[in-house]
Amino acid sequence: MSKYNHELLQPCKNNWQSVLAQAVREPQELLQLLKLTEHPLAQQVCIDKQFPLLVPRTFVQRMRSGNADDPLLRQVLSVADEQLSVQGYTQDPLDEQASNVSPGLIHKYHGRVLLIAASGCAVNCRYCFRRHFPYADNRVGRQQWHSALNYVAQDSSISEVILSGGDPLLLGDEQLSELLEQIAAIAHVKRLRIHSRLPVVIPQRLTAELMQLLSQSRLRTSLVLHINHAQELAPEHLGLLAQYRAAGITLLNQTVLLKGVNDDEQTLCQLSETLFDYGVLPYYLHQLDRVQGAQHFALSAERTQELYRHMQQYLPGYLVPKLVCEQAGQPHKTLIPIGII
Repeated sequence: MSKYNHELLQPCKNNWQSVLAQAVREPQELLQLLKLTEHPLAQQVCIDKQFPLLVPRTFVQRMRSGNADDPLLRQVLSVADEQLSVQGYTQDPLDEQASNVSPGLIHKYHGRVLLIAASGCAVNCRYCFRRHFPYADNRVGRQQWHSALNYVAQDSSISEVILSGGDPLLLGDEQLSELLEQIAAIAHVKRLRIHSRLPVVIPQRLTAELMQLLSQSRLRTSLVLHINHAQELAPEHLGLLAQYRAAGITLLNQTVLLKGVNDDEQTLCQLSETLFDYGVLPYYLHQLDRVQGAQHFALSAERTQELYRHMQQYLPGYLVPKLVCEQAGQPHKTLIPIGII
């Protein structure tokens, strides 16, 4: 196994905002840090001005220097395959615009709504199903929160608010506190769910202040992390996540099946085992959403079945995430029965 490049990748000890500000934004710099500038991979890199490379150095530290097939590198490096036009892959694969009931608010499923709490991310994952989302039409801010939460307050069937984005944890703790207070003031809302990749790529985001904010709310709070490979978990995650769990915050994970990243039986089983060691319960295993630019990550139906059968055979049931896909117009995520993919 290739070693980390400790000379170029020194640990970041700053707060999470500083770490984000120092993120790598140029493919050439990323390749240089990983000693891959002379590798054939360098010829496959492309520049996407609409969805540019963005990766924190804390995440780069977990990549293996000199390894062009590193599973973390594959998730963030923009390559020429993204420019291909493939039938069936669209800019809005889940038809979210049809459920975009007000700026920043998506209401697709009964009993829960999704609030776009922030339009940016801490890392630009190349398979992101919202890489073409019209964030310009969904500007987020206090005025938009007020309008969106008025919608929630008028619908007593809504018992859960999901914060998404972008990445909702890009909000500072003061902004997040204000938003959570407004949500908690709606009597029929019982649960808060936060979907975030930021604590994965920048562990410093798991602050004591954020933990206190989430644990002291009257809302039952879940933090759903997006981890696709066990290598994404750093040693510092272990203690931080243990504190969040001890504070009563439910920790879940969702994974996307990605060719060249985690399409291996041992990799997927190791991910579930490692997540549980870190106090995180495997929740969803997603088929790739057919978003334009991500077709090179897709797995065949046959390979998906093989992988999932192996997980069922070798893992206890509580470590086997639900295999799902999301289909436009459906009232819920679709469970994928083995043999019917």
